[in-house]
Amino acid sequence: MNRIQKGDHVIVTTGKNKGQRGDVLRMAGDRVFVSNVNLVKRHTKGNPQDPQAPSGIIEREASIHISNVMLFNPATNKGERVGTKTLEDGRKVRVYRSSGEVVDV
Repeated sequence: MNRIQKGDHVIVTTGKNKGQRGDVLRMAGDRVFVSNVNLVKRHTKGNPQDPQAPSGIIEREASIHISNVMLFNPATNKGERVGTKTLEDGRKVRVYRSSGEVVDV
C-alpha cells in the first residue's frame, strides 16, 4: 500500500514549489503529478490526422519525486506523515502518524 495515492490532497515539502498544495493526478513509479504544481512549458507540433491535438506552447504539470510531497491533513492544516494499520476485519488502512486518525474512509 502506497503512502500517497491518486486523488490525495498533498503539499510540496521541498524545492521551488515548496508550500504549494494540489491533488495527485497520476503516479508513475516513485514520481507523482500534482495539479497546478511544477508547471513546465512544452512546445508541441500539431497533428494533421488529429485536429483535436493541441499545437503551440502548452503548459502542463511535470513530475515530482514522492519523497518531496506529504499528505495534507485538513484538521491540522499541515502536511502529515502516513503509516499503515491493519483493522480487526483484516483491511489495511492508512493513518496519520501524529493522531492515528484513519485517512481512508
